[in-house]
Amino acid sequence: MSVTTTTGGRHFLQIPGPTNVPDRVLRAMSAPTIDHRGPEFAALGLEVLEAVKPVFGTTQPVVIYPASGTGAWEAALTNTLSPGDKVLAFETGHFATLWQDMATRLGLQVEFVPGDWRHGADPAAAQERLAADTGHEIKAVMVVHNETSTGVTSRVPEVRKAIDAAEHPALLLVDTISSLGSIDYRHDEWGVDVTVAGSQKGLMLPPGLSFNAVSEKALQASKTAGLPRSFWDWQPILAANERGFFPYTPATNLLYALKVALEMLDDEGLANVYARHTRHAEATRAAVRGWGLEVLALDEREYSGSLTAIYLPDGGADAIREVILREYDMSLGAGLGKLADKVFRIGHLGHFNDLTLVGTLGGVQMGLVRAGVQIDPTGIQAALERLQQA
Repeated sequence: MSVTTTTGGRHFLQIPGPTNVPDRVLRAMSAPTIDHRGPEFAALGLEVLEAVKPVFGTTQPVVIYPASGTGAWEAALTNTLSPGDKVLAFETGHFATLWQDMATRLGLQVEFVPGDWRHGADPAAAQERLAADTGHEIKAVMVVHNETSTGVTSRVPEVRKAIDAAEHPALLLVDTISSLGSIDYRHDEWGVDVTVAGSQKGLMLPPGLSFNAVSEKALQASKTAGLPRSFWDWQPILAANERGFFPYTPATNLLYALKVALEMLDDEGLANVYARHTRHAEATRAAVRGWGLEVLALDEREYSGSLTAIYLPDGGADAIREVILREYDMSLGAGLGKLADKVFRIGHLGHFNDLTLVGTLGGVQMGLVRAGVQIDPTGIQAALERLQQA
């Protein structure tokens, strides 16, 4: 169904990714494409490959693919595992479900710990299952750090502690597609073996780049992993990266954009970036509760800094989104999978400031009223009060 809007001004893209792309990044993308085998590109490649590491919290290699996050999912699995290997995964939402489905289709045996889509990965369940695996048949643990479909952030450091407490050698694979560059993340410190990411959310780029941050343990595993891989193989990419190149035609103009986006994150300071996202998430949840509505995430330790999912158990979320798009030219995230029509999601990540959030929440509040939802119309004031705090 087509929706025609008649409002002036810019479109508010407030889905939890792709996010709004800063003008600086757009201008960088418009530069002429250069020879990807020449010295100018080599300098760009070396610079970007080094500058991206702090965002992952690593000093280890970061592999960059011209692909969506789904490609980085596959690369994480095919570089570290063999056909028939057992992996442990957690049903935290729609994207965790898709990742485990991919693992199954690749020939892995997935033990999928059931979840209610309102909580993150359970560290206690991880420790219990791994401790029982005395033969160390489980080769990897798969966790989605920030579940984009639910606004729930799993406690990755506690999952790492659970693996260590069980004295288990399983690799830890973590999806940070909707958290990298928005929520505090530390690949090295937290003992993650492969971190998966994409360009179109906290990194403030269009879709088209994906990433694997790789530990030394994961690199060693890749030498004996038996799943078929060619394009996704880390080894030829890392070999070419030593000189700033890639073994295929890279997405040159997206690398221009990445260079500028990384400069922007560095200028603001990652600690400030994370604090900004936390503050905007707190203000959004204050508005939701002020309206008398329900945040989907149930554990305050797992609230997302990237997005907020509003839960309407009786349905009707899609009608609200349709009204907001038609009347106010703003896109909000849909409910996915088992949350279809029961959730709408407000993205507050990436290139985002206080006034953008106020406009977003104002549009949501007006849309709720226009859609006939019974809310407290002073709800937005709770968000304003939070934003006005130092």
